[in-house]
Amino acid sequence: MSQDVVIFEDESITYINNDLSLIEKKHSQPFSTDAYLLYAYIRKSRYANAVELGAGSGVISLLCITGGKIAHSCMVEIQKNVADTAARNISLNSLSDKAEVFNMDLREISGADFGSVDIVFTNPPYMKCKSGATAQSEMRGISRHELNGDIDDFCKASSQILKFGGLFYVVYRPDRLSDLFFSMRRWGIEPKKIQYVHKDAESAPSIVLVEGKRGAASGLFTAPPLFIYKDKSHNEESEDYRYIYDNGDFNERFRKH
Repeated sequence: MSQDVVIFEDESITYINNDLSLIEKKHSQPFSTDAYLLYAYIRKSRYANAVELGAGSGVISLLCITGGKIAHSCMVEIQKNVADTAARNISLNSLSDKAEVFNMDLREISGADFGSVDIVFTNPPYMKCKSGATAQSEMRGISRHELNGDIDDFCKASSQILKFGGLFYVVYRPDRLSDLFFSMRRWGIEPKKIQYVHKDAESAPSIVLVEGKRGAASGLFTAPPLFIYKDKSHNEESEDYRYIYDNGDFNERFRKH
């Protein structure tokens, strides 16, 4: 870990999986289960070049690099102060040769910006601008609400930089799945795998993970549901979730054969 990175008073360092140290600002969107599950859902492709859209602190890219899932990541983040934090997280973990940050609006991305990449992944804002509780800060509001682009913008940008046959990964809300699938297909990314995630066996799914492929034929595999906890008391995590947390990957039960 680099010792030359300055940590400011409104920040803290969190130690997470893969021996990573993560700088987080007090009022930014924190590292969450959603982000970790997206990382675990991405299939391993050691030599892949990837782009992360709406990178935030950069945690998903850093996990993918240190977990051997990709070779290099370009992180796109519109907020200047958040992009700066992502850049310092890269330096803090001595990964400057494997990741870089681009402070830019994903709505302005063209194929010329990153060439043709193998993988695009994103944990985009889930909420429409007038829905949901008001975020505690502007940074968190931009992370949670579609203030700087909706899911159609994310899919369009992904399509413009993915190679033919390239993979797209997203974590999203089940109640907005129709919006996601419509936008993916509109921009030539075919939904190929879907994973519903539930708090427990009695709860409706709270998030959904989707893998898409640019230019693919139709055909969608629905994996068995993933339950975070063994029962509705939420006192004990399920064996499936513990496997994911410990290995940074989904076990064979959730994979299409």
